[in-house]
Amino acid sequence: MTELPETAILRYTAFSSDPEGGNPAGVVLDASALDDADMLAVAAELGYSESAFLTGPAEASAPGARGYVIRYFSPKAEVPFCGHATVATALALAERDGPGDLEFSTAAGPVPVTVAREGAELRATLTSVEPHVTEVAPEDVTEALAALDWPAADLDPALPPRIAYAGARHLVLAAATRERLAALSYDFARLEALMHRLDLTTLQLVWRASETVFHVRDPFPVGGVVEDPATGAAAAAFGAYLRALSQVPETAGLTLHQGEDMGRPGTLTVTLRAGDARVRVSGTGTAIPAPAGA
Repeated sequence: MTELPETAILRYTAFSSDPEGGNPAGVVLDASALDDADMLAVAAELGYSESAFLTGPAEASAPGARGYVIRYFSPKAEVPFCGHATVATALALAERDGPGDLEFSTAAGPVPVTVAREGAELRATLTSVEPHVTEVAPEDVTEALAALDWPAADLDPALPPRIAYAGARHLVLAAATRERLAALSYDFARLEALMHRLDLTTLQLVWRASETVFHVRDPFPVGGVVEDPATGAAAAAFGAYLRALSQVPETAGLTLHQGEDMGRPGTLTVTLRAGDARVRVSGTGTAIPAPAGA
């Protein structure tokens, strides 16, 4: 097993400028010497929902963009795409090399990211791979609700269940009330089994506060984590879901609040553009101080 010096493992939170908010991720900017087992071991030791590893340079399609091969690991397995770890990595690169255009070669496809300075903060905006939205079998919805212990009557009929993809698959379930969303206590093993069978990364549980503002929560048992505090991949998939169901205009800006019920509030901005199927997700972030003694 290849040992990394502690200084090579960065810790960033994404979708919040407060280290105590948003979603923390491990970031290794040079993982070229690591194999799969090494990367999984680092992710498991950190215990974050995902960590990102740059395994080498890549040719970027956009002129002037810096290209990298990136891989993502939860404490239990590799995942094809992770939005918050992408944002965290982009911010770490921007702090090292300056803002600008990046392109990450992921298992799901190329993901462009632009990092710009806004006052004292850096903001990263990723552009998803081509999304799609599909029906979900009624019996699978029933099983998901049973695992969540949510009565079917507590769902919002205006936002029907669907599986949405923008680099990873997410089951979208909409709660009719904020109270329903807040009361999350689920059967970990039962939900994990269903998610493995449907090849889901998270459940995207949502409540609509207004036409363009949503509160969301993301159970992530397949990653060995009860809940993800801020989920960029699911935010992109949810933007595609809303557009596919004609719930928002072709051009729209959405605000997703996540992590409040966990004590790690974060904000994700989702942008849809007419004529472009891809979804943009942006947010701030910041470095997390290394633990004492590290």
